[in-house]
Formats: sequence, C-alpha cells, structure tokens
Amino acid sequence: MEIRILKKDRNELKLEIVGEGHTFCNVVQKVLLKNQSIDLAGYNIPHPLAAKPLLYVRTRGRKKPEVILWKAIKEVQKDTETFKSTLDKALKDWRSKEISSVQDVSSPLEEEM
Repeated sequence: MEIRILKKDRNELKLEIVGEGHTFCNVVQKVLLKNQSIDLAGYNIPHPLAAKPLLYVRTRGRKKPEVILWKAIKEVQKDTETFKSTLDKALKDWRSKEISSVQDVSSPLEEEM
C-alpha cells in the first residue's frame, strides 16, 4: 500500500491509495460516515484495471479530516479485532460440540458386545 496526498486543507483531504480496492475503501467510508463531524466521505476508482482508489473526506466545523480519518482507521482495527475474537470463540464452541457429538455416538459393534 502506498498513500499519496492529493489535496489537504482545513476541512478536506483527498488521498490516492495505491494497491487497494473496493474492499478496503468501502469499510473506511462506512466508518467515516458514522461520525457526526463528517460532511462528506467517499471514494472512487477512476479505472477498474488500476488499483488506485481516491478517498475523499470533508469535515464540518473545525474538525481536521486527517484526525477523523485516523479515528476511523482505529475503529476499523477495533472492529477487526472484535470479529477475530468472536470468530475464534465460535470455532472453539463448534469444535467442542463436534467432539462431544462424536463421543456420544457409540459404535454398533460395542452395543452387540
């Protein structure tokens, strides 16, 4: 990943994020849009064969767009960690149920003895 700052002023930030696509940009955009300080957050990929999306952030009032973007990235990290630990727990629970169901089933040969 490489980031190029294309525009930066008091309330606006425009970045080119080389090497990323819809997956990353969509997650960041959705988190940004939950913030009340955001006036506009969006991205576009000018050419489908070039992985160089443009991310645009515009804030309200005195909020700096880079600060709001930083907070959004931290929230994405937190959500990813929550997902990871929840998935880990679900897999452990599933494995323990699989093991107990296998142990509960007796062999037909054992029943005849």
